[in-house]
Amino acid sequence: MKQQLLNLFATPRDMTWEDILLNIVLAAVLGFFIFLSYALSHRGTIYSRKFNASLVILAVLTGTVMTVIGNNIALSLGMVGALSIVRFRTAIKDSRDTVYIFWSIIVGICCGVGDYAVACISSAVTFVVILLLGCIKSDNRMLLIIRAARSRQEPIKGQVYKLFRAKATLRVENTTEEHVELIYELTQRLLRRAEKSTPDIPASIYALGNIDYVNLVMQNDEVSN
Repeated sequence: MKQQLLNLFATPRDMTWEDILLNIVLAAVLGFFIFLSYALSHRGTIYSRKFNASLVILAVLTGTVMTVIGNNIALSLGMVGALSIVRFRTAIKDSRDTVYIFWSIIVGICCGVGDYAVACISSAVTFVVILLLGCIKSDNRMLLIIRAARSRQEPIKGQVYKLFRAKATLRVENTTEEHVELIYELTQRLLRRAEKSTPDIPASIYALGNIDYVNLVMQNDEVSN
């Protein structure tokens, strides 16, 4: 019984340098595959190159940890205890970011334990599923915010109607004695179509006169003046 317990907590020593190198390199290769997928799925929306690069590093580090742990229960319990003190307080704005984090971790785990086929096949299937569900091409909502003199209210509405062919939805209309603020909701696809005929949309609205500001606010809260 005592010997069985010692064997259970023993560290396997049968891994070669080639095995270790293959685990880590393949994790890095699949990490770059995830990097490419993330860049494609976030094109034209919120895209953080630092976060994308961290996905590659996460896959490599997870693969390294799993290579060290192997089937050693003592090391695995120690790793759980060490990671339990880590707290991540950064809010995830896009639900797809959570998917990519888990994808990187799973790839690292599979490569770390030597299940290369599972890592490659699961990565390919995940990418295809994202492609089929239409996540590769994002069409996030945007807000067009216009503040101007109240006398320009109707000309602004007419200009927006003309620019977006009556497809922009007026969500908010705030008025005072001297000013008016209009907030329209539109999609990026609708914005791109409008930019083909009018490349500088803010300038076309400023040309009406007495315009305080024209803002385009994306779903990620980035503002373009």
